[in-house]
Amino acid sequence: MSVNTVRFAVGVLGIFGWSLTLSSATQVGLSDKVLVFPYETDFSFVALIPQKEMGLRAFTLCMRVATELPEERQIILFAYRTADYDELNVWREQDGRISFYMSGDGTFYHLPPLTTFRTSLCLTWESRTGLAAFWVEGKRSTYQVYKPGHTIRPKGTVLLGQDPDKHLGGLEAVQSFVGEMTDLNMWDFVLSRSMIQAWHYGHKVPKGNIFDWGTMEYELNGNVMVVDDD
Repeated sequence: MSVNTVRFAVGVLGIFGWSLTLSSATQVGLSDKVLVFPYETDFSFVALIPQKEMGLRAFTLCMRVATELPEERQIILFAYRTADYDELNVWREQDGRISFYMSGDGTFYHLPPLTTFRTSLCLTWESRTGLAAFWVEGKRSTYQVYKPGHTIRPKGTVLLGQDPDKHLGGLEAVQSFVGEMTDLNMWDFVLSRSMIQAWHYGHKVPKGNIFDWGTMEYELNGNVMVVDDD
């Protein structure tokens, strides 16, 4: 990854009025590794560098996640923000529902709870129809129609572990992710049911063309640990 890309990520964070500095050099690839966020903090996060610009009219986002945080605790699972908008944020809400937001009001789903045991979680959305669904352990939720015709804007910053909220002027520990995350992949199209189920069972699927866990470029900040997936 070029130095310019790293500087761009820092610059975008600076737009939000923060004095954040990425504390480590860009690293590549997380095959057979797990990200561990051991503590509630307002400074620990992982910045992800996409393989292509994230101007999106469709996507599939998958990850495996585990947490022991109580259900009434809000948790940010994935955050992509440009200077003025939360382009794509995935949350566990205080009432236990899973939600995602794209530049405004979100859409909410009653899904099996996240627990200390790893959950495979995927999200699909496409702009043409607005059809959106979560997939838990390879099983699809009910479709919801959410923001048909919308386009996710490029040139933002993706963080794991924290919600970059401009209006609060910084990061909030009470929204931070605590737990384990692995096998995060993202595509700029909607994977078929069979492909999502194959990913869930660990079978070979097309590599994510936005994020591929095995080759992903990332930067660690704070107390995030990279450990073997055993």
